[in-house]
Amino acid sequence: MKKVRLIENFLSWQGEGPDIGKPMLILRFKRCNNNCPWCDTQVKMRVFEEAEYSLASIQTIVNEKNCGLLITGGEPTFNLNLNQAISLINEVAAPLYNVETNGHDLLSLIKGVRKQKAVKYILSPKIFTEGDVAFYKDLTSKIATNQKVFVKLVCEDRPFIHEYLDFLKVTNFDNFRVFLMAQGKTRDESLKNSPIIFDLAEQYGFCVSDRMHIIYDFT
Repeated sequence: MKKVRLIENFLSWQGEGPDIGKPMLILRFKRCNNNCPWCDTQVKMRVFEEAEYSLASIQTIVNEKNCGLLITGGEPTFNLNLNQAISLINEVAAPLYNVETNGHDLLSLIKGVRKQKAVKYILSPKIFTEGDVAFYKDLTSKIATNQKVFVKLVCEDRPFIHEYLDFLKVTNFDNFRVFLMAQGKTRDESLKNSPIIFDLAEQYGFCVSDRMHIIYDFT
C-alpha cells in the first residue's frame, strides 16, 4: 500500500498521554465504531472529506521535521482504517509512533505491526455499559504485559469507570502506563472536570493527562 486516505494531515504536538508535548505529524482517519458525546473530532469526521496521501510524501515531512507519527481518528482499527494504519507504521520510518485507539481491533493492529517499531498503542476505553466493562477487561487482560500498550481513560464519577479502574489496579499494567484524563470538548469543560481526575489518580496510583491541544487551543 503506497497511499492512505485521511481527513487530516498536519504538524502539531501530541496533546495527551505518555508522549504529551512531543512534535508529531498528526494523521486522522475517518469512520469510527463509537459516537461518544464528548468527542471533539465528530464534526471533522462528518464535514471533512477524505483525501489520498502518498506514504512517500508523509516520509518526506517526517524526515524534514524529525517528528513522530500520531495516528488517530475516528478509530484507526475500524474497518478500512486498520490495514492503512499498519502500512503507515511498517512503511514510514519515524523516531516514534503513537496510535490512539478505542481498542476496537487492537489485537489485529499489534499483530500486523513489525515488532521492532517504536510504537506506543494508547488505548482509550469507551465505557458506557456493563458490556463495555466486560470487553475492556478481556482486552486488557490480553495486553497488560505488552510494554508498548498504555491506557488513557476519559473519566467521570460513574460506577462503570470505577469497576474498570479496580480491575486495572490488579492487572500487570504498570501504574505509569495508565493515564486518567478529564472529559470535555472545550477548555472550560476540561478544567471544570479536572478535580475528579486528580482524586482518582491519587486513589489508584495512576498518572494524569490533560488535553494540551484543548487547553491551549493549538489544533
